[in-house]
Amino acid sequence: MLAVLLISRLLASRKRALVALAATAQDLEASRDAEARAQVELERTRISRELHDVVAHAVSVMVVQAGAAQSVLDTDRARAQKALTAVQDTGREALLELRTMLSTLRPEDGVPALAPQPGLADVPALVARVREGGLAVRVETEGQPRALTPAADLAAYRVVQESLTNVVKHAEATAARIAYRYGRENLVIDIEDDGAAHPAASRTAGSGLGLTGMRERIELCGGTLEAGPMPGRGFRVRASLPVVMAA
Repeated sequence: MLAVLLISRLLASRKRALVALAATAQDLEASRDAEARAQVELERTRISRELHDVVAHAVSVMVVQAGAAQSVLDTDRARAQKALTAVQDTGREALLELRTMLSTLRPEDGVPALAPQPGLADVPALVARVREGGLAVRVETEGQPRALTPAADLAAYRVVQESLTNVVKHAEATAARIAYRYGRENLVIDIEDDGAAHPAASRTAGSGLGLTGMRERIELCGGTLEAGPMPGRGFRVRASLPVVMAA
């Protein structure tokens, strides 16, 4: 009788253990599924940011340059030709970036064809294109330039790119200023313009993806971003990013 009792208790305990293991396995499976969905959503958000930054900037600059070419087509053919060349160059660069993105999403033979991501070193070329569209852009640097991580370098470039795109699209501005202030632990980037007296109203007329994407990029790198109208006229975007500390 004692043996039967012990065996029955052992079987009952084993059954409870099996039920608990099955429940744990289900929880782990659900957790893996949730994690996979979260990773997919993060990747979709990243791709959306990249597409918005690349396409919005390229189209905005191309529209401005095409308009400039049309306005002087009959009076200054050399200037018109220069503007049309800028349209072509901007389109080619946008296509190159888009192809790079698509190659990482659909690699051939399992190996993505990667190209260097843009960074602050590429801002002068970006500024040159915007200047050719008629916007006067001034660049200032204060302090000793410091290195950024690759992610922060890309984020800094995208902030400048998106800010200039917004100036071209929404601000009705004639001039913009990009200021880099390097400190011991961080880099502060100010992008200001002399746009409409109430720029916040005009700039919220867009999708809002640009400002949202900028903030997400900066925060993922451990930085902060502020954006808003300045007293009187103009709009300012201020990004703060950590620099690489010297060993």
